[in-house]
Amino acid sequence: MTIVVCDATCLERGLHLLKQIISLDELKDTGKPVILCINLCDEAGKKGIEIDFDLLRDVIQIPVVSCCARCQNSLTALKKAVADAVTQTFHYECLDFSPKRLAEEVVEYTKADYRRREEFLDRIVTGKISGLLLMIALLLGVFWLTMTGANYPGELLWKGLFFIEASLAQWMISIHAPSWLIGVLVYGVYRVLAWVVAVMLPPMAIFFPLFTLLEDLGYLPRVAFNMDHAFQKCKACGKQCLTMAMGLGCNAAGVVGCRIIDSPRERLIAILTNAMVPCNGRFPTLFTLITLFFIAGIHDSVLASLGSAAILTLAIVGGVMATLGCSWLLSHTLLKGVPSSFTLELPPYRRPQVGKVIVRSIFDRTLFVLGRAIAVAAPAGLVIWVLANTYVDGQSILLILTGFFDPLAKLMGLDGVILVAFILGFPANEIVLPIILMAYLQTGTLVEMTDIAALKDLLVSHGWTWVTAVCMLIFCLFHWPCSTTCLTIHKETGSWKWTAVAVLLPTLLGFCLCVIVSSVARLLI
Repeated sequence: MTIVVCDATCLERGLHLLKQIISLDELKDTGKPVILCINLCDEAGKKGIEIDFDLLRDVIQIPVVSCCARCQNSLTALKKAVADAVTQTFHYECLDFSPKRLAEEVVEYTKADYRRREEFLDRIVTGKISGLLLMIALLLGVFWLTMTGANYPGELLWKGLFFIEASLAQWMISIHAPSWLIGVLVYGVYRVLAWVVAVMLPPMAIFFPLFTLLEDLGYLPRVAFNMDHAFQKCKACGKQCLTMAMGLGCNAAGVVGCRIIDSPRERLIAILTNAMVPCNGRFPTLFTLITLFFIAGIHDSVLASLGSAAILTLAIVGGVMATLGCSWLLSHTLLKGVPSSFTLELPPYRRPQVGKVIVRSIFDRTLFVLGRAIAVAAPAGLVIWVLANTYVDGQSILLILTGFFDPLAKLMGLDGVILVAFILGFPANEIVLPIILMAYLQTGTLVEMTDIAALKDLLVSHGWTWVTAVCMLIFCLFHWPCSTTCLTIHKETGSWKWTAVAVLLPTLLGFCLCVIVSSVARLLI
């Protein structure tokens, strides 16, 4: 049998779907049962929408069940309707009705201000100016909550994980394990894993629930509506805005989310440009750069956190502009075509299910993304330790690599250590800054400097200026996706060619911007 589920707050759309289904020849010939399940009746009641179910049953002559999916009694009623319909034969030959007229007859609005209120809200949320300002304000608020809220749990997690590291090292010493094995397993593999977990988990545990709450509230489809005109100008699809927003949490999740785009051409554009917005793994490096070089003179903690969030928001806006620019470039070169139509019925505003949102965001998003990052960070820890502790002619391989890449890095306003750190950070963006510190201090293992002043002094002593910080920030925004994202791109596209394009596109953009900024700075200073 077939169960047609429709929304009680917009019944006409569900009736159109019902008429399409019961018009199928297979159903007419065999008389297979069809049940109409009208869901979200609780939301309809809150908004003063009443449905005459008896009249609806008399007209369409099939079982009609009112339902609230959160309520067990409603599901029991639906199961009973299914059980009763199994033994019946249905006839659809004479069933012809107008969905629009039928909806007008069976639906009554008892709260006259309901639609006026939603229309008033939509005029603000989707307005040309107010909608843009609201998007930026919400983005700023989400980043501020993420940055300020992740500090304390991140510190506790850091202490706990590195307490385990010390205990693990002591245990391996007690069983007389070789020092090289302790270095590889504890200070190589485990330390990188601890870095990734301590840096990624707290902000993700805050960002993903906030993002999901906006989704559950009904706001994110309106963001897609606001951005649709801009993406249409680029010959792309407005749904790309949703996948771009998902990329803020994790680019791999954003790439998977591109499945919501129907057109293969536009889906590919969204996949190739998803890494233009920084993922959660790049935020710690961005936070540190902003704190050290852009808001160092602000002593008030609240103003400093707001300033950091504002600068980060500007960086994200820059990523959005780059996404639009690269989408336009792809749609006019490699992926030419006419943009598909984008029909979007804005969902009603709903009160978010906070408990369900938290559970879903933690298990479906946070832990899933963290698990994939851990899977690639473990072998990366082994490689980094080997490079830093294997010597050729008195120099570690890590320092030899930094010397080899130094001329190219200088052209970009960076140095060889920074560029190598980005290359070795390919498995997980979270370890870029620790690798830089490890190379500068020549410790052979990842290190953390919790003293901000000491960290800035270390960077300045190795030639860092505000130009270096700006170029570092640009390249942090625009460089190749992490290994997890690259594997996801290959899985979604089934092509190494498009995976290579996804790697080269942001990298070339970041390289060109860094060269331009550093060249202009050298001319002016």
